[in-house]
Amino acid sequence: MTHPRAARVPLSVLDLAVVPEGSTGADALRTAVDRAVLLDRLGYRRVWYAEHHLGAGVASAAPAVLAAAVAARTSRIRVGSGAVLLSTTSPLVAAEQFGTIAALHPGRVDLGLGRALAPRDVGGRRSDQPAPALAPALAPARDVDGLHVPAAPPLDLGDSALRERLLAQQRVVGASRTAASFRAELELVLALHAGTYRDEDGRPYVSPPVQGADWQLWVLASSAGESARVAGELGLPLTANYHVSPATTLDTVAAYRAAFRPGVLAAPYVAVSADVLVADTDERAHDLAAPHADWVLSIRRTAGGARTYPRHASVAWQDRPDDERAVLRDRVDTRFVGDPTAVVAGLQTLQRVTGADELVVTTSTHDPADTARSFALLAHAWGLPAEGAPAPAAAPERHPAPALATP
Repeated sequence: MTHPRAARVPLSVLDLAVVPEGSTGADALRTAVDRAVLLDRLGYRRVWYAEHHLGAGVASAAPAVLAAAVAARTSRIRVGSGAVLLSTTSPLVAAEQFGTIAALHPGRVDLGLGRALAPRDVGGRRSDQPAPALAPALAPARDVDGLHVPAAPPLDLGDSALRERLLAQQRVVGASRTAASFRAELELVLALHAGTYRDEDGRPYVSPPVQGADWQLWVLASSAGESARVAGELGLPLTANYHVSPATTLDTVAAYRAAFRPGVLAAPYVAVSADVLVADTDERAHDLAAPHADWVLSIRRTAGGARTYPRHASVAWQDRPDDERAVLRDRVDTRFVGDPTAVVAGLQTLQRVTGADELVVTTSTHDPADTARSFALLAHAWGLPAEGAPAPAAAPERHPAPALATP
């Protein structure tokens, strides 16, 4: 079967190093490194690792360590973070970590920075203060030129389990740093990179791993707020998180472009993330996708955060309580699930409507072999430059990762 070739924007991968039910974090990390070798051969442009702490189902707590391990095992693919969170990691430490990797693997490293919801934002709030919304009130769900833009989920920091989880993580992680403005922290990294940094008293500082590092600095954003605006003002590339916050993606991209001034880049550059799952048939893909709702629900509602990725769905979508479906609908309705033709068509629509220069895909399944096959099928259907890689053969019920020639 042939598939229509998509617009040739590059495809990259955000890998969460998901821990399947019945497996371990160590297994997930080894699998993530092996998967990056496959992604390199398939022709994906980048593989990024997100910073997540204290969730049983996500092992990517140390993006710099994973990126370094992957850089040593691969030859073409760029490695980086998507993102280091400046609520827990200082910009200096992040820059020195990735500057070190870039010194050893020049021209292949991305330092992605982002701001997460800080636990202190809910700690210390007076009892008479309303809890701030986790997502702003937006228009109802709508379709924009074929792209589904959902309503924001009904989440807020008044949820006692969510609030307690954030506060407990603060205590365990020890995230006590007082962050400066996001602009100031990005400017610190840029000045260290240029070798021009001076503190408020005029004292110069030099960081040898950072100065002149051969990397790309990225900003990741989930709303039209400070992150998107500052990325534009400093002329940096932006990744808008459709896979996490699809309700806000178009606003995020618009805010970035409106704020853009030539800086590091002469023109805006936008990557947009998407959650995808590709299988040989639509039926197989939707079967594999069914447990995803339980996993997302654990992230959004439970005190323990992301659970290990379920083997099976606990309940069919149509049988879930209305309040659960309301919390999950934005993520379920915007996941691109199906055979290669269907998923390519969906990603082409996302790229066209957002004007993305690049797409960053993330895929989670219980069986890592199914995840590997999803990436292989998508790479072939998208037309990625995998020199010497054969088209993947029809897969049995359990999909082995295809054997690919080294390019």
